[in-house]
Amino acid sequence: MGEFITMKELNQAADAIRARIGIEPEIGMILGTGLGDLADTIEDAVVIPNDQIPQWPLSTVQGHKGRLVIGTLEGERVLVLQGRTHYYEGYSMGRITLPVRVMKLLGCKMLIVTNAAGAINPDFNPGDLMLITDHLNIIGMAGANPLKGPNLEAFGPRFPDMSQPYDWDMLDLAREVCKESGLDHREGVYAALAGPSFESPAELRFLKTIGADAVGMSTVPEVIVARHSSMRVLGISGISNKANLDGSTITTHEEVLEAGEVLVPKLIKLIRGFLSKL
Repeated sequence: MGEFITMKELNQAADAIRARIGIEPEIGMILGTGLGDLADTIEDAVVIPNDQIPQWPLSTVQGHKGRLVIGTLEGERVLVLQGRTHYYEGYSMGRITLPVRVMKLLGCKMLIVTNAAGAINPDFNPGDLMLITDHLNIIGMAGANPLKGPNLEAFGPRFPDMSQPYDWDMLDLAREVCKESGLDHREGVYAALAGPSFESPAELRFLKTIGADAVGMSTVPEVIVARHSSMRVLGISGISNKANLDGSTITTHEEVLEAGEVLVPKLIKLIRGFLSKL
């Protein structure tokens, strides 16, 4: 597999999925670490293991089931990634964002993307939901941008606008759902680092200084590719742990998975409410 994704590879994946589903999905979803149980609530579901899709990147991380679930949720036709792949697993940026390109080819106009994230904002606590209002593409600033390489003109321009990576109308709708459902929520800026090592206290203090409220190892590459393709995006972080700004605590993957158990019911309530209002 090459570093840069081609239309031939994208069409191979899209054709393989299209041959197994009877609907054209309108909304794509990517479920982050420990958050995949939402996919189990999809009706009339067709489940496709990722290893049965040509060109698809395969997840190696605990908490990511590695399958595609297509069906309906609150009357909307959805295509859900139950688990994602990450840059730190050794894939190219083009490969980890291939699923978003394929979503677009299959008909998706919107993307709902979720993740487990560490709190940098001192007011945030494990178990909180954070609506993402903007992001810091730390990985991309260092050169690993998912749009690097030949531009795929069929999707979008060489230099796409990023003034509104997270759709304002979708954010307003999510706020409305939270208010009506009695769901406490936070809002803030998500910083994406490459991982897989968790951040040092100095790195976290740096991120706090430049305006990050939460930090993780995913999401932003997918959002950039979605926006390049003119897909509208809603981003939701599940706060899984307090950031260790002074070095006094240890962060573990197990802690992140445990937080997912608390977050999933809230996430299901928010996403179901959101879809029902579309």
